[in-house]
Amino acid sequence: MIAIRRAEPSDVDLIAPLFDDYRGFYGHPSDPPLARRFLADRLSSGESVVLLATDETAPCGFTQLYPLFSSLRCRPIWILSDLFVAPDRRGQGVGRRLMEAAHAFARAQGAASIELDTAHTNTAAQALYESLGYERDVEFRHYVLSL
Repeated sequence: MIAIRRAEPSDVDLIAPLFDDYRGFYGHPSDPPLARRFLADRLSSGESVVLLATDETAPCGFTQLYPLFSSLRCRPIWILSDLFVAPDRRGQGVGRRLMEAAHAFARAQGAASIELDTAHTNTAAQALYESLGYERDVEFRHYVLSL
C-alpha cells in the first residue's frame, strides 16, 4: 500500500537518496551531502513543498513543488520541479498518485495551475503528464540564462 504525505524537515534523510538519484537521472554526479543539504534548506525554510510516497518499508518516490504567482491571472501557480519514482517501483502507479496529490494540494491552495518542464527524451514522464491532462505549451517559449 502506497501512502502519500507532505514531507516535514525531519524527513530529509528519507528523501535525500531519492533526490540524489533524481539528479543522477538528469546527468548530475552523485553527491549525497549536497542532495541532503539542498532538501534540508528548502524544507526548513518553507521554500518548497515535497510530497513523499512510501510503502510499508521505504520511501519510493517524491515530487517537489515551488510557489510562484501569475501576474496575468492574479493567482498563485505551482512549479512542479521534480518528480521521481524509485526504479523498482515504476509502472505501479506511484508517479500518477504523486501527481494527483500535487493537484489536490495546488487546488487547496487556490492555484491557477501547475506548470512543469521535462526533458525532450523523457517520454515516459510525458505520457504520464499528457494522460493527466497536461498540454504542451505552444504559445510561449521557455528561455534560460545560465549564470
